[in-house]
Amino acid sequence: MKIFVLNCGSSSIKYQLFDMTDETVIAKGLAEKIGNPEGHIELKITNPKNKIEVNLPLADHSVALNKIMDMMTENGVIKDKSEITAIAHRLVHAGEYYHGSVEVTDDVVFRIQECNDLAPLHIPANIIGIRTCQKLFPDTFMSGTFDTAFHHTMPDYAYMYPIDYKYYEKYRVRRYGFHGSSHFFVSNRAAEMLGKDIKDLKIVTCHLGNGCSMAAVDGGKSIDTTMGMTPLEGVMMGTRSGDVDPGVIFFLADKEGGHQVVNKMFNKNSGLFGVSGISNDMRDIRKARDEGNKRAALALAMFTYRIKKYIASYAAAMGGVDVVIFTGGIGENVGEIRERSVEGLEFMGIKMNKELNNTICGTEAVVSTDDSKVKVMVIPTNEELVLARDAKKLYEEKFGKK
Repeated sequence: MKIFVLNCGSSSIKYQLFDMTDETVIAKGLAEKIGNPEGHIELKITNPKNKIEVNLPLADHSVALNKIMDMMTENGVIKDKSEITAIAHRLVHAGEYYHGSVEVTDDVVFRIQECNDLAPLHIPANIIGIRTCQKLFPDTFMSGTFDTAFHHTMPDYAYMYPIDYKYYEKYRVRRYGFHGSSHFFVSNRAAEMLGKDIKDLKIVTCHLGNGCSMAAVDGGKSIDTTMGMTPLEGVMMGTRSGDVDPGVIFFLADKEGGHQVVNKMFNKNSGLFGVSGISNDMRDIRKARDEGNKRAALALAMFTYRIKKYIASYAAAMGGVDVVIFTGGIGENVGEIRERSVEGLEFMGIKMNKELNNTICGTEAVVSTDDSKVKVMVIPTNEELVLARDAKKLYEEKFGKK
């Protein structure tokens, strides 16, 4: 069984092709600058290792997907697109409609469109990806996995906001959370690595990249998470502010030209980029800090301080913590960030193996000491594998094993 995993953005398509016999990645890549005369497609083949890149105009997602299929067939990845058993879509928002992965039907698409106001930057691109695949693969089974689904187990006192209740009733204003597939994958993988039943573990997961979110996972279920109704809330991120006094938004809207200006400010020009004035890339900020840049040093201090606060608060929410997991581009690769994010939490039973922590980059490891009461772990996330597994499960439930 071959499953094609798609993550469609407004001008990009990230993709992976899995052989579900052994869950290996056959090929993966990226199409970018869709709608641009200078489009680009990259195809990486696993065995034998090969990388093919082409530059060409990509008028729309249909053109891009067709070209991806052509590249895979021309390079022997597949004989033709009929080899693909199922297509798994990464979908950002399910509102309160879906609490797990689903077969994509017209009714599902309708429900996703009803959530457009909750994620106006992402949902239109998700719909484009689905509609394009329906045209190019009219007889192929399709599933959808939602970023929000894993967090549906949050209790109401965690997901509700302390505003007039009528806005929940009218518009479903509440915390939804995101990066669900990542939090699900790394928390379950941690249990496997430790030889524990996840039902017996209290875990804080830290997904740190350009977008950052954390979750309190108690017994395998999300009971709280940092991102809210949108991906703007929570810890400081690459270009997003994270938590901020709402009064600041009103103040700056009056001073700087209205809500659209401020919306861009808090989403695109804040976070690590806004504070440092340099970049949203952690490598650039650490380099600048090492060269004496005080704003870069401030950005790093703010970033890790806010992560530390959430680790402690989620331990309180769960009545303890057994495991803290770091994942995502920053979490997996920057030992300094991991170390600084747990500094001062020794009272909770965290002891870091600093020497080991500083050598770990992008690989699975326990980076706390053997006698640490709380295990600190690095686990590379694999959201695409979660999507592929869900697609396989839904397919087999409908058609039987293939």
